[in-house]
Amino acid sequence: MSLRQFEYALAVAQEGSVTAAAELLHVAQPSVSQQIRGLERELGVTLFARTPTGLVPTVVGRAFLREAEAAVSAARRARATARAGAREPAGELVVAAQMGLGARQLPGALSALRRRFPRLDVTVFEERNPAEMERLARRGVLDFALTAAPCEEGGYEEHRLGDEEFVVVLGAGHPLLAADRVDLRDLAREPWVRFDQDSALDGVLVGVLRDNGLTPATVARVSQTATAVRWAVHGLGAALVPASAVPHNHEHLTRPVSPAVSLPVVAVVRPGAGPAETALLELLRQEAWYRSSSPVTVPVPVPAPVA
Repeated sequence: MSLRQFEYALAVAQEGSVTAAAELLHVAQPSVSQQIRGLERELGVTLFARTPTGLVPTVVGRAFLREAEAAVSAARRARATARAGAREPAGELVVAAQMGLGARQLPGALSALRRRFPRLDVTVFEERNPAEMERLARRGVLDFALTAAPCEEGGYEEHRLGDEEFVVVLGAGHPLLAADRVDLRDLAREPWVRFDQDSALDGVLVGVLRDNGLTPATVARVSQTATAVRWAVHGLGAALVPASAVPHNHEHLTRPVSPAVSLPVVAVVRPGAGPAETALLELLRQEAWYRSSSPVTVPVPVPAPVA
C-alpha cells in the first residue's frame, strides 16, 4: 500500500466516480482504476459498491477510509514540518567537542545559532576520548563535532578551523612566570596535575614530555580542564591545557611553552548537513583561533574505545 493509493481512494469516495476523481487529481482515469483495483486486491476486500448514483464506500471501505484519511493528513503535516524546518530548523542538533577544544569559541557560536534559530534545541557534550566520538559518529548520533583529528568514519565533511595552543598553568609566585615563555626542560622537576588516562589531553602531555626526554611526576588526576587549572593555580602542580580553556582571571598564571605545543581544531559535519550545521560552521569560522606557524608539535593521541 502507498499514500498515493490512499489519496486515490479518498478522491473516489469524495467524488463518487473514478472519472471525477481522476479530474480532481489531474491524472488519467485508467491510473485511478488501476490503483483502486490493486489496493482492493492487496487488502482482499471490496472498498466501493457501484450504485445508480455512483460509487459509494462499503462498510469495510468506510472503516478503511477513516484510517487512510488520518495517514494522508499525517503525511501532509510531516511534509509541511520538513519544509518549514528547511527554512527555520527545528528539532535537536547534537554537538560534541573533544575536551579542551573550542572552549572559548563554541559557546559564543552556539548562542548566536540559538538566536538565529529559536525553534532549534541544541544538545552539547564534551568528550575526553576521541575513540568514543568515532563510535558516536558511526552510530549516526552526532550532527557536528570539534575534534583534533580527522574523522575516520566515512561521509563526514571536515573543515580546519585553526589550532589550539597549549599553555602551562603555574601557581601564583612561581619563578618561571617571570619568563614570557617556559622551556619544557625547566619543568623537569615539576609535579603534574594530569588528566584521566583515557583522555586525549593526557596523551598530549605524555607525548610532549617524552619527546623532550622528560617523565611526568603525577601529583593528581582530574577529568575536567577547569579542575586542572584551578588546582594548578593553587600550587598543587603544573598543568598543560589548551589556552582557550583557561578562564580570563587565571590567564596571568599561564605561559606558552617552548617548543610550542598545539593541536588542530577540525569541525566535523554529518553528511547531508542542513542550515543549522552550515550556520554553526560559519559562526565558528568567524571566531578567533590560534594559528600555529609550524606543523602540529605532537601527534594526536587516540585512546582505546570506551567499553
